[in-house]
Amino acid sequence: MKTVVGLFVMLLRVSHGVETHCDGRQDAVQCYGPLGGTVVLQLMDRASQIPKYEWKKESTLILRGRQNEIITNSLKDRSVFTPSNGTFRINKLSRTDSGNYTLLIFDSNGTLTSKQTLHLSIQAPVSSVLVASECLSQGEMKVSCSSEGGDSPQYSWTLGGRALTDAELYSENKEENSITLKQHVSGRVACKVWNHVSSVSKEEDIMNCGFIYINCISNGTEISQWVFAANNTLCIQSTTVTVDALPIMAGVLSALVIFLIVGMAVIRAHKKKKNNKPKEGEDDQEVTYADVRIVQRQQRQVEQREKVEVEYGQVKFSGRPRQTQPVGGDCVYADVRKGR
Repeated sequence: MKTVVGLFVMLLRVSHGVETHCDGRQDAVQCYGPLGGTVVLQLMDRASQIPKYEWKKESTLILRGRQNEIITNSLKDRSVFTPSNGTFRINKLSRTDSGNYTLLIFDSNGTLTSKQTLHLSIQAPVSSVLVASECLSQGEMKVSCSSEGGDSPQYSWTLGGRALTDAELYSENKEENSITLKQHVSGRVACKVWNHVSSVSKEEDIMNCGFIYINCISNGTEISQWVFAANNTLCIQSTTVTVDALPIMAGVLSALVIFLIVGMAVIRAHKKKKNNKPKEGEDDQEVTYADVRIVQRQQRQVEQREKVEVEYGQVKFSGRPRQTQPVGGDCVYADVRKGR
């Protein structure tokens, strides 16, 4: 009983604190007032410039005055009319205040010069909002939004401060009191409940339901579906991919490719170095021939033939020496050394 009384008192406090404003200087205006709260209606610019005016609800006279003088106010116990700015303030609104109101303006001769109407609707304001979530069988998450009080409530949803997209929603209507989120969606979800006299929102952190998406071939059958990770027995040896794991797997694969390339380069360089190194005990040597140059001296008068000065170079053999036949009459020999 105490809880019910406390809730009732809270609703009264909320309602009494709500105030709305409406400009009724145009004809056929729709205005809204909060149940138990206050509405401020702009009826005219300044009453001091109007010789005579009357304001009625249906056929019941509410207000009558001449310029700055108020002659009649049937709601004076809970309303205030301010002639200097032409506003009519009504407090403690009730359902019976809803209806059509008409303002009549007369000139100094009592002739009707202007007539304008407005419709006032009284709505209960939204007092509080509750957000609840539950996991469905396939890993979707249903999020519901309920409100205390509030006539004709309307709903809007956001995720992380932005509007939800079709890629995140199963439900088509984003303005219902419940939505269904897809399996991969998580974050801070906010529900806003509002009507013409109030607006209240509630936020809640939403985690996914622990489902993962598998895509593999098992026993010749392709499997592509969402499964609960803790109870999964499908494709254990195959690739099981979650949305959050994709960046990690990409990084690991990139690192493996880099290590493979570097390892192959090292092995190739090692083999090349090993093949270029001479083996011990081998006598096969390659023959390297020196450049032999013959320099002729000046011919001596005493000698009958030319004497030739020979510069000997060094000849290295790396392999079996080739046998050469001397050409011509004279042979020129070089100092030959074997080098390993």
